[in-house]
Amino acid sequence: MSKQLIIAEKPSVAQDIARALGGFTKEKDYFESEEYVLSSAVGHLLELVVPEEYEVKRGKWTFAHLPVIPPHFALKPIEKTDDRLKLLTRLIKRKDVTGLINACDAGREGELIFNYIVQHAKTDKPVARLWLQSMTPAAIREGFAQLRSAQEVAGLREAAVCRAESDWLIGINGTRAMTAFNSKTGGFHLTTVGRVQTPTLAIVVEREQKIRDFKPRDYWELEASFGCATGSYPGRWFDPGFRKPEGDEHATAFRLWDKARAEAIKAKCEGRPGTVTEESKPSTQLSPLLFDLTSLQREANGRFGFSARVTLQLAQALYERHKVLTYPRTDSRALPEDYLGTVKDVMGALPAQYAPFAGEIAKQGWVRPNKRIFNNAKVSDHFAVVPTGTPPKNLSEAEHKIYDLVTRRFLAVFYPAAEYRVTTRITRVEDESFKTEGKVLVNPGWLAVYGKEAVREDDEGGAQLVAVEQNETVSTDAIQVKSLVTKPPARYNEATLLSAMEGAGKMVDDEELRAAMADRGLGTPATRAQIIEGLIAEQYLHREGRELIPSAKAFSLITLLKGLDVNALTSPELTGEWEHKLAQMERGQLSRPAFMHEIAQMAREIVERAKRFESDTVPGDFVTLSAPCPRCGGVVKENYKKFACQSCDWSTWKIVAGRQFEIEEIETLLREGRVGPLTGFRNKMGRLFNAEIRLNDEKQPEFDFGQPKDEGEGAEPVDFSGQESLGPCPKCGARVFEHGMAYVCEKSVGPDKSCDFRSGKVILQQPVEREQMAKLLAEGRTDLLKGFVSARTRRKFSAFLVRGADGKVGFEFEAKEPRAAKSGTAKGAVKANGAPRKRAAG
Repeated sequence: MSKQLIIAEKPSVAQDIARALGGFTKEKDYFESEEYVLSSAVGHLLELVVPEEYEVKRGKWTFAHLPVIPPHFALKPIEKTDDRLKLLTRLIKRKDVTGLINACDAGREGELIFNYIVQHAKTDKPVARLWLQSMTPAAIREGFAQLRSAQEVAGLREAAVCRAESDWLIGINGTRAMTAFNSKTGGFHLTTVGRVQTPTLAIVVEREQKIRDFKPRDYWELEASFGCATGSYPGRWFDPGFRKPEGDEHATAFRLWDKARAEAIKAKCEGRPGTVTEESKPSTQLSPLLFDLTSLQREANGRFGFSARVTLQLAQALYERHKVLTYPRTDSRALPEDYLGTVKDVMGALPAQYAPFAGEIAKQGWVRPNKRIFNNAKVSDHFAVVPTGTPPKNLSEAEHKIYDLVTRRFLAVFYPAAEYRVTTRITRVEDESFKTEGKVLVNPGWLAVYGKEAVREDDEGGAQLVAVEQNETVSTDAIQVKSLVTKPPARYNEATLLSAMEGAGKMVDDEELRAAMADRGLGTPATRAQIIEGLIAEQYLHREGRELIPSAKAFSLITLLKGLDVNALTSPELTGEWEHKLAQMERGQLSRPAFMHEIAQMAREIVERAKRFESDTVPGDFVTLSAPCPRCGGVVKENYKKFACQSCDWSTWKIVAGRQFEIEEIETLLREGRVGPLTGFRNKMGRLFNAEIRLNDEKQPEFDFGQPKDEGEGAEPVDFSGQESLGPCPKCGARVFEHGMAYVCEKSVGPDKSCDFRSGKVILQQPVEREQMAKLLAEGRTDLLKGFVSARTRRKFSAFLVRGADGKVGFEFEAKEPRAAKSGTAKGAVKANGAPRKRAAG
């Protein structure tokens, strides 16, 4: 009997399909029933490589072998998942398997994962496509009843392959060309670029440059207090004839740039009578649109500080594991027009805390056709993220926050608009005008879904004004001249950077307009979090609190690309156009060969511009250091590759062991003779290490690993008399002090060494401050430290440092106690019994 082979993207999804369809028996790594064989990938199983006959064995980092544009690509199995690939290949080639069903995630990446497996297996068996919007058993069964043909998703498949190949061509050629340019004068300076990653970085660098270049301007505002028959009210002076001048973003009708004029208006009006005119009119505010992934990531970052990656992981878990949300990797903010019945069913199944709102919606009949909510033209492959109606159970605290955001937005969108009465009062005194605005919430509408706090916060947008008669004469009781200063633009955080990526560098506040620009953004909702995380992993961006700050390395890369006139990698608009072309291809409006021809041309141009540039440096906006030359005391200036004294021949490279100095770091080094410990250096094997940097006798930077002449044969005594001890050694009870890059027992150094306690000041890129080490020694455990980076996976993790019974320092992960969904659970990975996991640090 012939069977269909179902290939899911992950084992957990395969299990869900087996449960939903029923009738399966479990083999070792797959399920089987009378109709189906069912297995899964484990994410990507193959990666793109240059075919053997076109690969360069030596000299790949030189211009001699660039550009690399193979006529076709090969696929190479990913080593750690090779067994799974062999299993799927064997199942595909089974004689009784006559067709395949692609059950990988319904999007570009899922299409790519499946397509590569089929290509590797060299099969021509017919393919059908399972397209799921949610993971409930009913939705899975409905999906199998309505399988799509391979032809229906041909555009998506071609766009997926083009995206992967274009990223490879631009990434490899761009990275090798920029590395070759930066290594022209010696050394090897790896300089990574990406088709979408680098234009995203250019947005952040441009904003940071504006902040650095910003020159604050003083301005003045006038605030008055007026007395009327019923009490008093405030007013701000403004210029009724104001027209915003071009090129001055700080000019407003309320600002005066001349203090003397502000004082003159105060003197002219203070104590003088005024006349009031007032206009009052109703105003409404619609609820925000339903969430797509990017808007959900923005909201979660603004409210909870969640990174885009964390929000995606939580939403994916709520979709895949808990089945309480629909597919999250969507760019749509509307629902299909035939979804009204489903919405009513979902409303009725929501948890008790949402029942009053769902009940009011049902009672008033608010679920009805509405193009703002139900609109097929605004639904792409997936619709907006909404609840499925499956009751949430055992959600973590973070998962519950995302579920609550989505559910309240889902309810709010059906409620009527919030209604206000907006009052604008103009008080004229001696021909000068003062404005007072009041905004009163008349009917909360959708704000009711968010509770009293949201209503109160919204009501604070305008003052409740005392009543006045039209043309009433009032007294000017006081006028204050406020001295203020303009502020630079705010740094990007993840929420604002996601908005900028969505608008290809333009900050678009209007939700409807932003939706219209969606297919011209940088990346897709599914990839934006990964792009930001990639920039952080490559140390182009640093997270400081919620802010994203570009590093010196980021400024150097953008300076290089602009100096070489490589606009293709610095223009967000241009990259947005590429994304638009991929979206056209998904819809069958653009051919794959036409797209790839343009990408290959772009790769050639990047290489040619770097190869033809005659100088080994590029012009740029470089800084003058505030610290003097360590050799002669002269002025030190930055250029593209070095920091160089303007009075003598002293200079030093900006990049040491693959890591670039930040301006503050080099200034500290020149001023104090040492800096650090610094993280992120790489040795010749590519492994990360940390070190202090000090100036040697030649006044050049060198590594100081904190192991001076205190170890080995002929070790010298170490004088700790000028230091305060951090606490007792956990091994021998002697005192612990700072020493170079470590905290050490006083008996672990010097000629009479009798103890071996030593713990790094930086462990897996997490700085361990004095206070934390003191706490570890005194109490046996630090606070929760959140900046560790796994040496194996390169992922961040949080842990406590703990003192073991043997005196060694190890990790302890936060305990995760089972809790009800409403209150959430503690964060962290734990054993099944809820006890904390421990392992050695370092």
